[in-house]
Amino acid sequence: MANDSGPLFAVTSPGLWRQRRDIETLLDCQLALWTFPAKGREVDGYIGWGRRPSGLRALALGAKTHRPVITLEDGFLKSYAPGGAEPAHSFVVDRSGIYFDPLKANDLCDWIDRSDDARVDCARAVAAIDFIRRNRLSKYNNSPLKGLAEAGLQGAPYVLLVDQVPGDASIRGAGADDDAFEAMLRHALDHYPGHRIAVRAHPAAADRSLILNAATAIGANITATPRMNPWPLIENADAVYTISSQLGFEALLAGRKVHTFGVTYYSHRGLTEDHAKVELVRPKRSVEQLFHAAFIDYSRYLDVHDRHPVEIETSLDQLLVAREQRSRIARRVYTGGLSPWKRRAMTPFLIGPEGPPVHCRSLGAAERQAKAHGGQVALWGAGAPMPEETPAIRFEDGFIRSRGLGVNLSLPCSLAMDGAHVYFDARGESALENILATHPFPAELLERAKALVDLVVSRGVSKYNLQTAFEAPTVASGRLKILAPGQVEKDASIRFGSPVVKTNRDLVARIRKLYPDAFIAYKEHPDVTAGLRSGGETPVDADLIVTQGDIKHWIAWADRLETMTSLAGFEALIRNKPVGVHGIPFYAGWGLTDDRCQVERRKRRLNIDMLAAGALILYPLYIHPLSGMPCSPEALVEEIALDRKTRSSAITRLRAWLAQSINRTAVKLRDASN
Repeated sequence: MANDSGPLFAVTSPGLWRQRRDIETLLDCQLALWTFPAKGREVDGYIGWGRRPSGLRALALGAKTHRPVITLEDGFLKSYAPGGAEPAHSFVVDRSGIYFDPLKANDLCDWIDRSDDARVDCARAVAAIDFIRRNRLSKYNNSPLKGLAEAGLQGAPYVLLVDQVPGDASIRGAGADDDAFEAMLRHALDHYPGHRIAVRAHPAAADRSLILNAATAIGANITATPRMNPWPLIENADAVYTISSQLGFEALLAGRKVHTFGVTYYSHRGLTEDHAKVELVRPKRSVEQLFHAAFIDYSRYLDVHDRHPVEIETSLDQLLVAREQRSRIARRVYTGGLSPWKRRAMTPFLIGPEGPPVHCRSLGAAERQAKAHGGQVALWGAGAPMPEETPAIRFEDGFIRSRGLGVNLSLPCSLAMDGAHVYFDARGESALENILATHPFPAELLERAKALVDLVVSRGVSKYNLQTAFEAPTVASGRLKILAPGQVEKDASIRFGSPVVKTNRDLVARIRKLYPDAFIAYKEHPDVTAGLRSGGETPVDADLIVTQGDIKHWIAWADRLETMTSLAGFEALIRNKPVGVHGIPFYAGWGLTDDRCQVERRKRRLNIDMLAAGALILYPLYIHPLSGMPCSPEALVEEIALDRKTRSSAITRLRAWLAQSINRTAVKLRDASN
């Protein structure tokens, strides 16, 4: 957040101006654009990006006006994918130069020179290095994890040569030129006879690759690796060669021998074999000291969701969550015939290593495109049949969905991804059912699940989180209080998950027969209360028809809950309330509920922590409402509990109202046809 009394800096490009909120947070300052008057006062300095035009412009303006210059750059743990489409996890801020120009003064070299054991928290550095190595994190993290066989390197020793973009400032700053790539290749050929020469080409280099062109010129036989996570290549190489790439430092983290043919912040420190033409003497440093200086002292981290400053450990956790969730979308996704709102709602969930989803006009077009490009089709719900010739995945709302109803177009914060059967379709095994039936559930996961359940309950979070008034009815002491949550009778969860009881009226009648003396509160489904969908005939056997109050308040009031397939049954279970089920929801058949319908294929006995681990951690995908980025369920629960209010323009509100009206009409027409 900008500091109104802090220094005033001018940014030197429109791109930096668009990032002004992040920059103001990083520097605790105010910003102006260099081409406009600066709020009636002289600027205190200039801010540019790297050695791009904005960085050079900042240097020129600083020299002309004798004012300080701050250079910004991507951090060493930047994001899931390259580019500016998503918020960055980290930046570097340099007040004297920039790290990839190490032959000149820069803050990172100063940090390294001062990084003696008395100042460096080696235990913290070791823990962060271990996390990065174990989880194979890098600057960018959207490359798929592949084995050496897929890279064409299995069965023989190899050395890895790292390519860079021709003409990049990091090559010039390292005191190298294009010829250094051929020198690097020749050295590898001469000093590692019998080894394959593997080349990690830079994706931005394409046919301009200096190493590949040098190999062609001298007739060297090399193996160009495919796009893949770099860690398997680094960890199994007998040596790694680079001019100045950050992958050289990651190779040091992996304990590999590293040959440098340019000057880098990590070269000439006693850790690398240095072949640069530049003579340079530097203090020796350990890997941990270098890491601490570069990743902890020099780098700045912002929470990827709300953009407040955080430490490296938080950014590592958030990077891993994004990488793990998106790696579940193994093939590029193609959708067909979705409404504009549904496209907007689903897109953040459908981004994977192969890129964002492609939205087609029709399902047939999506199938053709997916088949032609090796992708997969995404379907909503359980209605449309699975394509016969194209891989497909189904999506449905998750169990901690949003603050507001889906029919009112509240954007979802969680979705369930499945195969032929989504979790409410009891006609076959869903991915969730498979998880619950087969997952080993290690102790660490169960501890996390228990803590998550405690968080959900203590923060008062449910599926829709509707803040409506609750007034508990007066019930005679000792009388059993039963909550019967109403459902939308045309909903797929009833059609595919409740083979016997299919109406709310029948449900309540059966409850009355089982518990003749109980006080039964029937709570209408929120969509029914809002007049958006039909709940069928009003039950006549209920003592009370409820239209107000969030479901969590009624669960707390009740002694037990009876339902067909409602998610309220799961919410009651995690709140330690007994539950009877008259259908076959995902949480039935595991020994946790009183089952009126038997599910023979569900033979395993679960406890609540196992159920919660499967349903809340392993199965859904989560997107944070502030950032549109993948997040953990814990982060989503905390955000929903905060109930932050976001401002929107009148035009945005009008568009939302029109979209809601159209969607409500479409839902009513769909229900009428079922």
